[in-house]
This record gives sequence, structure tokens and C-alpha cells, in this order.
Amino acid sequence: MVRANGAVSLRELARVVQTSEVTVRRDVRALEAEGLLDRRHGGAVLPGGFTRESGFPQKSHLATAEKTAIADLAAGLVEEGEAIVVGAGTTTQELARRLARVPGLTVVTNSLLVAQALAHANRVEVVMTGGTLRGSNYALVGSGAEQSLQGLRVSKAFLSGSGLTAERGLSTSNMLSASVDRALVQAAAEVVVLADHTKLGTDTMFQTVPTDLITRLVTDEPPPHDDRAATELQALADQGVQIAVAGASGNPGGEQVPATRRAPLPGPRRGHMPLRSGAGMGEPTGAERGRVADLRRR
Repeated sequence: MVRANGAVSLRELARVVQTSEVTVRRDVRALEAEGLLDRRHGGAVLPGGFTRESGFPQKSHLATAEKTAIADLAAGLVEEGEAIVVGAGTTTQELARRLARVPGLTVVTNSLLVAQALAHANRVEVVMTGGTLRGSNYALVGSGAEQSLQGLRVSKAFLSGSGLTAERGLSTSNMLSASVDRALVQAAAEVVVLADHTKLGTDTMFQTVPTDLITRLVTDEPPPHDDRAATELQALADQGVQIAVAGASGNPGGEQVPATRRAPLPGPRRGHMPLRSGAGMGEPTGAERGRVADLRRR
């Protein structure tokens, strides 16, 4: 089976070459060591990860439990009366559904899906950008969208993307989407990236947010054997990105992880205001500070 991110499952590889998954997994590791392919959870993809962007129908069915947990945790970062920007994406759409309960909120967005999720929220004001509709993800892009964001200033930007690495930051596969996301970042005092573990370590064509501009990453708990995601989390932490890890009850391996389980790390990015505490985001304990290091040692 070829997945939406371009990866071929180990089961399918084993079927094609008529051998066991154990043998395929060993061979895939050897090929990865030679730089001939990149491993993904349960599969493999050609190196570099510069794959064609999936459309909304495909994305909406990927990592749904993880996206729900991430949205639950991210919503706790938003306070009554704030003005924020929310970018396009299936994870940000999940966040918007939870923001409908925050009174006095102003949400600026280029996403029709985000606007739709907030359309009937009586206490939330929604401001749409201008621009040209990009049908694959129901987002407004182009010069009209970017110009409508000029002079705007809000407290936080919530963005998703196609990939996230410590070296390059958040990236996406579409040039027009990347350009609008960069305009959203310029409007915000803090940048919060929402990315499930499958995007960690994946690099795509167009950079949207360099690592030094990311205030906080909200992600889910990587599977125990996902060394790539754990390594990337540690590298992001080393560069000062605050990490919040949300559990998903349906995650691979069947481990039950509380939704507020997190890994607070070094302080806010230089030049950014400190994040205000949201629900369930209190002062970190000593055990919590070691969370990402624990993930890395698995």
C-alpha cells in the first residue's frame, strides 16, 4: 500500500518480494544506512521527503486521533479576548472547532474550513483574508491574501504544514501556501506549530517557519520505536522550541497516554513574548523536563 505521504508499507514490500516483514525491515534499515531511502512508521519512502502534497480528502483521514489530541492541548493556549491567526490544515480545523467555546476571541484565517468551524460561534469574531481559493485545501492564497495581512498584529499564530525538522523548521509542498503562512507568521508575536509525529523529520519543498521563529510545538507521543521523531523532538528542544506532547488513546502500540502529558523545554524564542498559561499547561515538574530525553533514549 502506498500511503498519502508517498511511503510504501513494509507489509506491501514483503508481499511483492515474497519474504517476511522481519526480513524487509532489516533490509530497509540497511538501505537507510546507505542513504538510499528514508524509513517512516511502518514503511519507507525515497530519500528527501520532497513528495507531492496530499489533498484534503486524504489528509483528513490521516492520524485523526493524534490530531484530536493535539487540538485539545493547543486550545488550552488560547485565552478569552485574544486575537489570533489560524492557518489552513486539517489539524488547525480541529483546533478551530474547540475555539468556538472561547468568548471574545478574534480569529483571522485564510482557511474556509477554519471559518466554517467557527461560523456559528456567537462569541467569536472571524476575519477572512482575501485571496484566490486553492481548492485542494480550501485555503485563500496569493497576493490578495498576503496584502490583507499587512499591518496586522495578533498575539499568536497557529500553523500546520507538511513537514517539520530542527534544521529547516516548518515546510510545505506548495509555494503559494508557504507564502501566505509566512505572512501569518509576520503578524504574530508567538508562533505555535501543530504537527503530529508523522511530520517530524520530514522536509518538503518550501520553508514556512524557520526553527528560530517557532515558539512552541504541540505534537503527539511518538511510537516507542520511532527513532526519527524522537531524535527530531530532541533537536528542536535543543534549539529552544517549547514542546507540548499530547497523548492519543488510539496511537500505535495501544499505549494509553493522558491528553495533558507534555514535555516542557527551554524558554520562549528570543524576541517573543512568553506564552500565557492555558488549561492544563501549568508549571513543569522535574520529571516532565526530561520527557523528550526519555523519548530519545527509547
